[in-house]
Amino acid sequence: MRSLLFAPATKPELVAKLADRGADAVVFDLEDAVPLGAKVTARPQARAGAETLLAQPEGPAVWIRVNAVPTEWFEADVAEAIPRGVAGVVVPKVESGEQVQVVRAALAAAHLAELAIMAGIETAAGVVRADALLAPPVTHAYFGAEDYISDLGGVRTAHNQEVLYARSRVALAARVGGVHALDQVVTDFGDDRRFLADAAEGAMLGYRGKLCIHPAQVTLAHQAFTPSAEDVARARALLAAYEDAAAAGQGAIAFDGQMVDEPLARQARDIVFRAGGD
Repeated sequence: MRSLLFAPATKPELVAKLADRGADAVVFDLEDAVPLGAKVTARPQARAGAETLLAQPEGPAVWIRVNAVPTEWFEADVAEAIPRGVAGVVVPKVESGEQVQVVRAALAAAHLAELAIMAGIETAAGVVRADALLAPPVTHAYFGAEDYISDLGGVRTAHNQEVLYARSRVALAARVGGVHALDQVVTDFGDDRRFLADAAEGAMLGYRGKLCIHPAQVTLAHQAFTPSAEDVARARALLAAYEDAAAAGQGAIAFDGQMVDEPLARQARDIVFRAGGD
């Protein structure tokens, strides 16, 4: 999942367009994109939108973002807004293992126990406990920079220095826990250069995809999180040379002016894998 495109559950007119946006996955949002007075009426809209998109022959994976576990809306969101066939549920502001278990129980009660769980790590408590939270049954996660800084009482900047520690910690915890991690949003959806720079930072930190709040960001996310043809060709050549050397009993080789051993070979294998190769 290189791109997860958010769509407000209260805007059914957008549903028909979502299948053509090219996103790897789409999430109908019941949380931040829905005003307090529309929380209840948004549930059937999310469900209907998801069912419409699921009926598309080759549409994107569909997720539903519910309201946070401690809120008054969470239980009914799970019970009423999630149709069979969606990929999973997105749970914002996850802060404890107990909340994860509540999610699990709510899904079981709604006969949706098979769904994947994506945890939003976007508060100070969530970041501090990321090691414990990003493990089964959680399968996916995202880092929410805007909510994190708001909770922390910090100042959000375009330079990202204020979120470097938290952003890195979430990526690290996700890697250790075997959880697919998605990087923070870029709120200025008209600035392609900023999005690409931000996504490049996320990729360097270990994220595998990006939250997108506008369809124009989808192509940029794919560009940032899909290895280029040149990168793949170099990785394949490196692996061929390294494997030939390994067969001859050598543990390290010189390739393209660089010393290559197993850690660099693993990086090359990952590039080929992310490009869709074996």
